[in-house]
Order: sequence, then structure tokens, then C-alpha cells
Amino acid sequence: MDKIRPRVKFGNKVHDVKLRKRKSQLYANENECPLNNVGLRARVVAFSVVFRLINCFLVQSSFVPDEYWQSLEVSHRMVFNYGFLTWEWKTGIRGFSHPLVFAIIYKILHLVNLDSVQLLKWLPRMIQALLAAFADVKFFFLIRTLENQHVTKWTFFCHVCSWFSWFCCTRTLSNSTETSLTCLALFYFPLSGSKTHSSMKYLSLVAMAVVFRPTALIVWFPLLLHHFCEEENKLRLITHHYIPIGAAAVVISTVIDCIFYEKWTLVQFNFLKFNVVHGVADFYGSHPWHWYLTQGFPVVMGPHLPFFLHGCSLAFNRYKILLAAVVWTVVVYSFLPHKEFRFIFPVLPLCMIFCGKSLASLREWRRPAAVFLLLTNLVLALYTGLIHQRGTVDVMNHLQTLCDTSSASTSAQPDVLFLMPCHSTPYYSHVHCPIKMTFLECPPDLGEDDAVDEAETFYREPLHWLKTSFPYKSSLPTHLVLFNVLEKEISVFLQANKFVRTAEIFHTHFPQGRVGGSIFIYERH
Repeated sequence: MDKIRPRVKFGNKVHDVKLRKRKSQLYANENECPLNNVGLRARVVAFSVVFRLINCFLVQSSFVPDEYWQSLEVSHRMVFNYGFLTWEWKTGIRGFSHPLVFAIIYKILHLVNLDSVQLLKWLPRMIQALLAAFADVKFFFLIRTLENQHVTKWTFFCHVCSWFSWFCCTRTLSNSTETSLTCLALFYFPLSGSKTHSSMKYLSLVAMAVVFRPTALIVWFPLLLHHFCEEENKLRLITHHYIPIGAAAVVISTVIDCIFYEKWTLVQFNFLKFNVVHGVADFYGSHPWHWYLTQGFPVVMGPHLPFFLHGCSLAFNRYKILLAAVVWTVVVYSFLPHKEFRFIFPVLPLCMIFCGKSLASLREWRRPAAVFLLLTNLVLALYTGLIHQRGTVDVMNHLQTLCDTSSASTSAQPDVLFLMPCHSTPYYSHVHCPIKMTFLECPPDLGEDDAVDEAETFYREPLHWLKTSFPYKSSLPTHLVLFNVLEKEISVFLQANKFVRTAEIFHTHFPQGRVGGSIFIYERH
């Protein structure tokens, strides 16, 4: 007679704990247990998605013009057939692959008749946030395969509380996409100790990052070289991965660009020719060679900087290839005259690995250090995301109300003139109606006779420019948008032509040069 086995009731917590322990004991490493991984993965995914969506909606400021003029404005014109393309798109140095992503979103919204201005503004940002969340998840599990749970926890903490990552990762910048793709590619890169290596996956992600932003190759060059040197079957790596993936990326991106440029265009070659050979990027400002060392890198790292330096001393031997990629990127960009904080954003996740090692090594000082990092980064993130430089975005909300005036049968249709440094504000992607808007253009000198830096000409003699540009009152715009620092210089023109200030919008606590602390909207009566 068979022995009667005792039944175990569902919901028996003691039995459940024992069952989990027995299943965990089947694995040498607790991290490899599928039972543990499923629950952990769900928690990390849920946290990352919610965190980055909150991140998205709490960043309401502007950073650089490219987040609109090289992405959303291009996408808006691709779908709705009106808008403005900057000189880069007329000379063929920008690729349509990145704006195409947002253009597809815009097209879907248009087809289902949901293309409201709010969705046009926020849905691309939300897509960018979800991509950042996916990168966060992969970053967490990469560290988990390389380190123990203790180091993983503190590395991920450093990663998510970075103020610069919060400030940038949900913006519609190609740098933000490049950084997320770099994070994803790093998960499949053959780091020592990694168990998730896939040459096909990581090289495909790297190729995508280079298509979206050619300078992504700078970050990945030492990593690709390292992989090649460490690979036993080098010929197979070249013939089965490097050449096919690289060729496919170039062909696909070239086809996309040729379709939208309506002519043969090799963007990667044009980008290199204009920015490096001809030095056109210098037109937008140059900095001393040490700028990244004295300002750029310290600002991007923020309060994490001392932990990064400490972590380098602890994990130099283990992660020297990652440190080499960071140093190489900073050095290469230091040789280029035009420098910006966002250019080195893609190395930030690599730096967080060293920060996590540092924080995890601290014992009695770990908790105070974590509180310091959290509070200082929180203040920086909220201030830069919600307060600093938000006026140029808010002013478009005011101007968007003119769309109702434009649709009405009135004699005076809106005509807006931006008397500001060129590309200070978003444009039709944040208004989404074809009202007349003009701004002071500033194309670089490309050897063409008709190339005029309108912004520079205006700021030399504002009153003279206004009088010669609008000799008759019938040609005057209905609205002027300007920073408060300009008001005094053109007050005579404003009074003579009956312009009345109708709105004052806060922009920044740190006005500088032609950029004032507030933005004024003037309307002609």
C-alpha cells in the first residue's frame, strides 16, 4: 500500500519559504535562480519605468536648441509639411534616422486624429523616457552579473540619482538616445566576468547609436579595439559581425537620408567634412583645451566626482577598459574647439560603475555619503528641471493660444517675431498651427554670398535693424518676443509703434549676456 503523502495547503508561508530555499540551493549563485530573477526583474522594470516617467514630467526646462531643432522640428515638418529646417538640413550634415522615430509617432497621431499640441510635445519625451528605463534595467542586470548584490545595489543607486542623467535622459536629444543605446550595448559587450555577451546584439546597438549620432564612435572605439584584441577568432569577428553590421547600418541610414533629401547624400561624410575639416562647429563657440577637465566633466559628474575618483583607485584593474573609454572620450573631445556638456553624457553610465564600487566600499561613512549624494543631486535635478531656463518653453504655451485667433475670421492674423538669440525657443512643434513666425537666423559662413548672420547684425544696432526691416507700419509684426535685457535698447521703437507688453515669463535666475532673466511678449495695438 502506497504511503499517503501529506497535503500542503496553498498559502502556507512556512512551506513557501522552504520551497524557495530548496530551489535556490540548486544554483551555485543565488543570482542565477530563475525564481529570484523573475521577481527581481519585475521590480526593477516597474521601478525604472515609473521613475523615468516621473523624470520626464518633472523636466520642463530647456537645455540646448538641438533638442527641438534637430529632432522635433524636423519631425513636424516631415509629417505636417510646414516648419523650418536649419542650415544643417540644407547642407546634408544631419541624418533623418533620429527624427524619423518621432515622425512615425507624429504620423500615427495624425492618422487617428489625436495630434494635439500636448501629445506632440510629450509623447516623444515619454518614448525617450521608456528607452532610458529599458537602459536602466539592462544596466542593473549588467552590474549584477559582474558584482555581488551589495555593489549592484549601490551602483544602481548612484546611476539613478545622477542629476545630469535626470536632466538629459528624457530629452529628445540625439545625445540622450546615444547614451541609452550605449547602456544597452554595454550589457552585451564582452566585459571580463559578464555572462550576457552577444557580439551581434551589442554591435547592432552600437551601429544604431552611430547612425543616430556619428560621434558615438568616439566612445566605442577603445571598446571595439579591446574586443578585437581579446577575440580569438578575429577573422570571424570581422567577416561575420563588423563588416555585415557596419555595412547594413550605412546602407539603411543612407537610403533613409536619400529618400528625405531627395538626392544622393552621405550624411556621415558630410558631418565629418563640415565639423572637423572645415571647423564649422567653431562658429557656435570655442573653449580652451582644458574645459572638459576643469568644467565639463566635473559639472556632468556633479556630487559623484569624489566617489568616481575613489572608485578608480579601487577598480582600476578590473574595469580599466571602461576607464580607458572615459579618458579617451574626454581627451578626444578636448581637442575639438567647440565643447558642450552633453557631448560626454554617454560616458556617464561607465563612470557610475566606479562610483558604485566606491560607495559600496565605505562602511561607517556609507549612509552619510548616500544621503549627501541623494540630497545634492535632488536639489540640482529639481532646480534645473523645473526652474532654470524654463521661460523659452513656457513662452510657446502663450503663443499657442494665437492659433485660435488665426482660425477666427479676423483682419489681423498673428505675426510673431522673436528678437532673441537664434533658436532660443522651440518652434512649430510646440505651437502646431501654421501661424506666421520668424526669428533672427544665424547660419555660419559656408562661402555663400547670401549667408547673413541676422542675429549678429541685429544685436550690433537693434534700432537701426528694426527701422530698416520695417519701414512701414503695415509690415510690422503683431507680436514681439524678447528677453528683458533688450527692452531698454528698443523702447523707442516699441512706444512709437504702440507695442504693449502683454506677458512677462520667468526664464532664469542667472541671466547672461543677451539672455535675460525674463521673457517679454509685446503686442501691437
